[in-house]
Amino acid sequence: MNTIQEAVTTGALKGLKVLDLTRVLAGPFCTMLLGDMGAEIIKIEEPGKGDDTRGYPPFIDGHSAYFANLNRNKRSITLDLKNPQAKETFMQLVEAVDVVIENYKPGTMEKLGLSYDKAKARNPRIVYASISGFGQYGPYKDRPGYDIIGQAMGGLMSVTGWPDSPPTRTGTAMGDILGGLNCCIGILAALRSRDATGIGQHVDVALVDSVVSSMETIIQLYLVDQRVPQRIGNRYEFIYPYDSFQAADGWVVIGVGGDEVWKRFCQATGLVALLEDATLATNRERVANNARLKTTVTEWTSSRKVADIVELLLAHSVPCSPIYSVDQLANDPHIAGAREMIVEMDHPARGKMKVINNPIKFSATKTAIRSTSPQLGEHTERVMAEVLGLSATQIEALKDDGAFGRAS
Repeated sequence: MNTIQEAVTTGALKGLKVLDLTRVLAGPFCTMLLGDMGAEIIKIEEPGKGDDTRGYPPFIDGHSAYFANLNRNKRSITLDLKNPQAKETFMQLVEAVDVVIENYKPGTMEKLGLSYDKAKARNPRIVYASISGFGQYGPYKDRPGYDIIGQAMGGLMSVTGWPDSPPTRTGTAMGDILGGLNCCIGILAALRSRDATGIGQHVDVALVDSVVSSMETIIQLYLVDQRVPQRIGNRYEFIYPYDSFQAADGWVVIGVGGDEVWKRFCQATGLVALLEDATLATNRERVANNARLKTTVTEWTSSRKVADIVELLLAHSVPCSPIYSVDQLANDPHIAGAREMIVEMDHPARGKMKVINNPIKFSATKTAIRSTSPQLGEHTERVMAEVLGLSATQIEALKDDGAFGRAS
């Protein structure tokens, strides 16, 4: 079991300050990555309620593990952004930070008087990122957007599943995750540009766009051949055998990525007669005859155990792996162990809990969980003092004015 202690490293983004107005998944995933890399994340939450995911399962002693995983390395403050004093406080924070990120419905920040144009007027260096379902412009910009909508209109659901199954959502929220990743990349690129020009900019990321981009060569099939790709299960359109195959005690995937790998596969499995079959001589022909080849390979795999298949094929440099369940990956010595993708943190309210670690590995400025997820508004007064330099009297005045929310 691996434990990541607080203050292990400062991280590659030490000194970067981020105002995080995001909720649920895409935005918090983005700022989680930035925070793991050392950025100071100031999470602005709605007074009395906070991020909706504080109420999402699973729970540990009444506290959301969903929220804890996505909101580590962040400080929480509450601001009632409909309150004039809170709006001014927000703009003062804009002057003191490098990045603002929000995932409200397009137009919301403008209605609040907290738009990119307003922020830029106060801090021309600000990088202001927005994540939404359909983006900040275009005919669909006012439509609500969620992960499943991104997967649906981005085309992913149309090609996920089997020929006789309905369109299928991927097993996790890939639209949100892709949006969060693209926003993180966009923010870092905009900061690099700012280093050169001294001027920030607006980063606009849409869930639908992110899914469309991830479809890559699948869309090219239509653009080039005018063929609409269909659901084909685990098979790949462009290479074969590149599929899942049933074994005697489970499932394996085999990825024969070219003619040389095909030769090694046939030799390893004893299916050398296939090398004499002219209809399987090239990858193009194997793709065209995938159904027949699927039957042949399955006949071979179905009489063997997963571990034996994987050991044999890897020994012949043929890409192959078991299909893991979540419990298997969470206990795998490479994934959870050596690569530290499952780690343990000590939460002051929740005790020891396991979370998913950052996938980006650095040789020097290692990512780390320096602090666990915050209580709602836990750092409001501290941020006001440390970031804005407000006195105790000024903070108390803001509190009295309801900037941080009214006491219930």
